[in-house]
Amino acid sequence: MVHPAVSETTWIEDWKALARRYAGNPTVIGADLHNEPHADGTDPGGTGACWGCGDPARDWRLAAERAGNAILSVNPDWLIFVEGVSCPSGGNPNSWDDIPDEHCGWWGGNLSKAGEYPVRLDVPNRLVYSPHEYGISVYRQPWFDAADFPDNLPAIWDQQWGYLYKQNTAPLLLGEFGTTLADPKDKVWLERLLAYAGTGVTGMSFTYWSWNPNSGDTGGILNDDWTTVNQAKQSILQPYLIPPTPGDGGDPTDPPTDSGACQVAYTVVNRWSGGFQGSVDVTNTGSSTFRDWTLTFDVPQGVTVSSGWNATFSQSGTTVAVKGPSWNADLEAGETVNIGFTANGSDTPQPQAYAVNGTACG
Repeated sequence: MVHPAVSETTWIEDWKALARRYAGNPTVIGADLHNEPHADGTDPGGTGACWGCGDPARDWRLAAERAGNAILSVNPDWLIFVEGVSCPSGGNPNSWDDIPDEHCGWWGGNLSKAGEYPVRLDVPNRLVYSPHEYGISVYRQPWFDAADFPDNLPAIWDQQWGYLYKQNTAPLLLGEFGTTLADPKDKVWLERLLAYAGTGVTGMSFTYWSWNPNSGDTGGILNDDWTTVNQAKQSILQPYLIPPTPGDGGDPTDPPTDSGACQVAYTVVNRWSGGFQGSVDVTNTGSSTFRDWTLTFDVPQGVTVSSGWNATFSQSGTTVAVKGPSWNADLEAGETVNIGFTANGSDTPQPQAYAVNGTACG
């Protein structure tokens, strides 16, 4: 598969260099080989990325194999994320040519041929299929205006990529999905998509597009002020989020007391004019559980927390109180939870006087 500006050799060698560079780094887990391969030309005279057509210059499945195996030859620990195409033939539908058109989808979103023509990697258990899926704010696909919308959506997702997950063909990460929610149908679409993906560790993995608000056709989780959270989106996503280190509910024989110590690690993740984003890891280093935990800390005068996640935030003066959510209300011995927030004001000096349920933290 050849890109007009970058040769396949350069593409693969660049990936191998990255794989060597980040080998052994636990924060870098793999390679999403290419963003949104898609069709060009007309169906069936396609000249774009196909799947299973056998043309070495266009068959994305074969290119993914070549790149994936080259990466694994220098870093066998990485996952290889492979997106779909738009139309399996590599050509866009052409309704006026009297030739029956294939069923196409989003750029990078069509994995309908991956069951018949799977990506074959030399290292087992490294392949992850990663389709993209979007709402009307990106493009008004015909299924959004079908008479049976939204009940038609599960069958479309089954055909495009969901069958891979349901049949346990390979792991699947819904790599991008998003919307501005400007069209009321998009709210229905997003709710149905997440319900289709499922909940908890048995549900599909996903990454939402995007956090930043400057994606023109989707917006972000952050509003245009780069500070406050779009609650309409967050409220739909929240029930499907899994905390970074979820508790197991604890042993009923655990004592209900909050004895022991805690440790806090604080990081400034991002900063901008007039504000910043902070991340706090809280670890229970004691021998018993912090029941219904609340973290408190002091921020400098003039700093106000504007939004937060993975917990409920409140502020009185310079004291911030962070209450654990219902799905992770108990902080077990040895457990770590991560919370994040955005704030107005300076990120220096850092917060201090951390305590969990009144117990001072290191």
